[in-house]
Order: sequence, then structure tokens, then C-alpha cells
Amino acid sequence: MATVTASLPLRAAARAGPAPSRAPPSDAAFFPGRPWQRGLAARGRPREPAGWFRAEALSGGGGGGPPRREPMAPPYNVLITGSTKGIGYALARKFLKAGDNVVICSRSAERVESVRNDLKKEFGEQHVWGTVCDVREGKDVKALVDFARDKLEYIDIWINNAGSNAYSYKPLVETSDEALIEVITTNTLGLMLCCREAINMMWNQPRGGHIFNIDGAGSDGRPTPRFAAYGATKRSVVHLTKSLQAELQMNEVNNVVVHNLSPGMVTTDLLMSGATTKQAKFFINILAETPDVVADYLVPNIREIPTNQSMKPTYIRFLTGLKAYSRIFSRIAFGARRNKYVAED
Repeated sequence: MATVTASLPLRAAARAGPAPSRAPPSDAAFFPGRPWQRGLAARGRPREPAGWFRAEALSGGGGGGPPRREPMAPPYNVLITGSTKGIGYALARKFLKAGDNVVICSRSAERVESVRNDLKKEFGEQHVWGTVCDVREGKDVKALVDFARDKLEYIDIWINNAGSNAYSYKPLVETSDEALIEVITTNTLGLMLCCREAINMMWNQPRGGHIFNIDGAGSDGRPTPRFAAYGATKRSVVHLTKSLQAELQMNEVNNVVVHNLSPGMVTTDLLMSGATTKQAKFFINILAETPDVVADYLVPNIREIPTNQSMKPTYIRFLTGLKAYSRIFSRIAFGARRNKYVAED
């Protein structure tokens, strides 16, 4: 199921003769003076709206037609946060198997080094790079962008996978300050910092780019008892994605698209650490899949978007409602997947 929001077309800049007399764009009240363009200019990038820059750079500034965006073609340059284990690592391996180039990152220098070396042995020296990045720190995320530019020049696909529940499954009233800060700064602040820097990077790329924000339990608005803070942060992922889609549209930036990615329940350390109740074990056995199985589905669907030159926001889901209900029915009717991952008795 895909949720699609159309983007506004880019405008070619009029470089000759007096500027036409017209009313300001309807989004002027929301974006007076295009503040993010001022921010980009302060970093040494063009002051003009992204659409105007794209028109001059790709159409030669001559007008006479809509601006052109450089088409994307594989192999793709992919950056994945939180990619030294779990679903992030499985996604990295699947992209590499498809022939793409991948930047991995993690807070742990030791894990980055170990995983990078393993992947290099399997896929070659010139296809995988790794660096340390704590997504909670703006300076780290900026350094990640600089690292990616240095190694690959541009990024086509940026996947925001880094997330945490502090390995804490208990009522909110029993949750420590440290655990709450860990969850919120990683899942919410970290995601915002990564989206900001990814957009700043991609809007000025000839090929543009695609950003994928990974959701999680709670993103559909259902309650998440025993990990309420985590569920609240994942609910905010969907809202942030929609808001960024609207901001890009209102700023007439149509060479960068923000999508949602839903892996469903994945048998990661994060999920399995919560398999301590009868209900949790029941649903993990019925609905969860291994990281490799989920990545085998998600990566071809992600790659299909730039391959088809699509610039429409999508919501890619592995565990759809129909699939979930079908598995629950099979379990009740036939006992399917009993004790598949954890013993329920």
C-alpha cells in the first residue's frame, strides 16, 4: 500500500529582462525569505530556491522548457544509519548483493570496523565504507555527510534506521531518566538531524535523492504498553515524514523525496529482548521474520523507486494488515508458527 503525495513542478528561472510582476507564492507566509535557502547559502551553497538552481544547472539556464533532473541509474549509492547489526546490516548486505555501493555507520567504532572488514571481504574494497556516527549529535551527522561525499560524491538512497528502546520493557512510571533520554534523542532528535542533513545534501545533487524513514511499533497509533516512549517516538516518524513532504512541496523542491519504510516485526536483539510475556511470545512467533527475509523484500522495492524515476512519496510495508490477519488465522485454525522463534509453553 502506497501513500502518494504529488510534488510541485520545478520552475525554470527567468534570467533575462525584468522580473514579471506577480503576487508572492502562497507559501510565503510559511517560508518568509526561504529560511532554509539562507541556511544553505551560509554553508556556501546557492541562495536561490532549489528549483531555480536545478533549472540553470541542468537546463543550461536557457529556459524554453521544464528543468531536467539527471536520471538515476544503478548502481546506487546507499547510506544506512544503525547498520552494523539487525535489519540495518541485512539491508546493507542486500544492497551490496544487488551491486550497489553502501556506507554503513554506528556509534561503535569496533562494530563499524568489524562489519566493514567482513563486508569488504565478501563484496570488495570499493563497494562498502564505514564510519562512526552518533545520530543524536548534529556534528556527527554533518561529519557523516562529509564522509559520504568524500567516498562516493553523492548519495541516492539514505535510510534512517538507527533507533533504540534502551532495551527497556517496563511501564513508563518505572522507566529511568537515562532510558527515556536514550529513546527520545535517538529516535526523534536523531531522525530529525539525519533528515535535515540528508535533504541539505540531496537537493543540490544532480540526481536528487530518496530518504527512507523506518517506522516501528506504535507508528499506526496503536498503544505500546511496556515501551510507551518507543511507540510515541515511532508515531512521530510518520508525522515528521508527512511534514517534510509538505515542506519540500511548498519550497518547490521535487528532486528530493521522503518516504516511509515499514519492516514489521523483525527478530533483532531489540525485539527479542522483550519476549518475556506470553502475549509477546505469541505475536513474535506469528508475525516476526528474520532480518534477511525482511531485507529480501524491502530492498527490491526500494530500488524500484529510483529505477522507475519515480519522485512520489511512498510507504513500503513488509507486514501488511492482510498478511498479519492471515497469519493470526492460520495460527488459531492450524497452530501454524507455534514456537517458531521462542518457546511459548
